[in-house]
Amino acid sequence: MELTHHNNLTEMKQQYTAHKIILWLGIASIIMLFGGLTSAYIVRQAEGNWLIFELPFTFYISTGLIVLSSISMIYAVSSIKKGENQRTLWGLIATLGLGLGFMAFQLFSWQELVKQEVFFIGNPSGSFLYVISGLHLAHVIGGFIFLMIAIFKTSSGKYNSKNYSGLKLCSTYWHFLDVLWVYLFVFLLIIR
Repeated sequence: MELTHHNNLTEMKQQYTAHKIILWLGIASIIMLFGGLTSAYIVRQAEGNWLIFELPFTFYISTGLIVLSSISMIYAVSSIKKGENQRTLWGLIATLGLGLGFMAFQLFSWQELVKQEVFFIGNPSGSFLYVISGLHLAHVIGGFIFLMIAIFKTSSGKYNSKNYSGLKLCSTYWHFLDVLWVYLFVFLLIIR
């Protein structure tokens, strides 16, 4: 019986390590993607014909929401470590809600840009803004899937204080998305 339990633990650790490596490879590729985009932004801006415009205030709100979502994710992980599944579930639901708020305010930001006559097609500065924010949003949608799986596993009791490796991976990805957006937002504020 003990040997079977030990083998199960070893297998779970190996799976977690493999999933962790895959996640970090994915994160590295996303970093390269956005590093390339921000580099291309700088190079294209230097060529001239660059429209300078104010970022809509709704981008500030969306940034605040995604930062708050990282705090609720920290709460969820802290709660599962203590074996508090209900609090973990509420932390994950709050993270999802704040993430959905982030998405909504990103879309509101695009509407505000259109009102300023900043379009996807037209000046390259607008095109870059839509591509950068849109690709980040696409990765956030991927994070929603990860979050919904974590919510399901938490609510069905599959995560507990000794087994929550999937939640740790979800948390790592979500925090990465948060840090990535803060970097992109600051970049877009400074490099005009």
